[in-house]
Amino acid sequence: MAFNAVHWQARLDELCADNHVPGASLAVLTGGDIHELATGVLHRGTGVEVTTGSVFQIGSITKVYTATLIMQLVESGVLDLDARVADVLPGFAVADTGATRTVTVRQLLSHTSGISGDFTLDTGRGDDCLARYVDACAAVGQDFPPGTAGSYSSTGYTILGRIVEVLTGLTWDDALRERVCAPLGLTSTVTLPEDVLRFRAAMGHLGEPPVPAPVWNSLPRSAGPYGGVLCATAADVVRLARAHLDGGVAPDGTRVLAAATAERMRRLEAGVPDKGTAGFEGWGLGWTLYDWHGVPGFGHDGATISQYGYLRVAQEAGVIIALLANGGGTRQVYAELFGELLAELAGVR
Repeated sequence: MAFNAVHWQARLDELCADNHVPGASLAVLTGGDIHELATGVLHRGTGVEVTTGSVFQIGSITKVYTATLIMQLVESGVLDLDARVADVLPGFAVADTGATRTVTVRQLLSHTSGISGDFTLDTGRGDDCLARYVDACAAVGQDFPPGTAGSYSSTGYTILGRIVEVLTGLTWDDALRERVCAPLGLTSTVTLPEDVLRFRAAMGHLGEPPVPAPVWNSLPRSAGPYGGVLCATAADVVRLARAHLDGGVAPDGTRVLAAATAERMRRLEAGVPDKGTAGFEGWGLGWTLYDWHGVPGFGHDGATISQYGYLRVAQEAGVIIALLANGGGTRQVYAELFGELLAELAGVR
């Protein structure tokens, strides 16, 4: 079905107004084309309007980018998915000696490492920030022994970011730019605040009615690999997902992953015990996996300081949807808008 931009612009405007969302950007891939829409303001204090070229903090959607880097290394043969982290990062340790000895790269990717997931530490703005963060993980506890259950762990993704640095000789930021963003033409995806200044950037909003947050982002640079600082347009988020949907290749033929690797990342690694409550099937390698009444999908959510991102892919229909917003009832907008879009474009009922 053709994408009716006039209709969906009206729905985006209406839903954001009804749910007091200051501003949002929506990108939809259907029929091979990316359609971009925007509504509202980036900052209620300045009144600067959201455009399709505006960047938002995408939060934990960043984990897919870090997982892509890791899988490039697996594909090239320099990293084994089932390698012990301690063998890849000499000196690595968490508080539990058993977990230190046995936790693997696969377990970090699939949220089955058991490493407590909310460890945030400001280790400075230097290029050694991830190395210092991983050193500090020696005091981080376990929720369960590695491989025995599933529990979302952002901590594990910063450890993965450090693995990227050690095996590529680049900072995580540089590796992402050189190995993912540049090949895929993600020219509006950046990881450092000083680069965000080149764009129209969203400010998060708090409270009812939503007012600009007191800080733009309180997370340190060490949070980068799990979702602390990456900013992008909605269309760039769709472009990243499109490469995965298209078997690891960009529209111009540039390959960032083998088709088998992209497919492998979407295989179920860890299910959830209560799919109805969780709202998803489980985790692959970086991706959250969905089953919409028999229609398979994958994606990821993200949040920082009242900036929110939602990414969904209905692979059989070739449909990708990304919504980025900056406060208010964003989840209500996501639920209604994605429900309608997926029903019309991908046959999800």
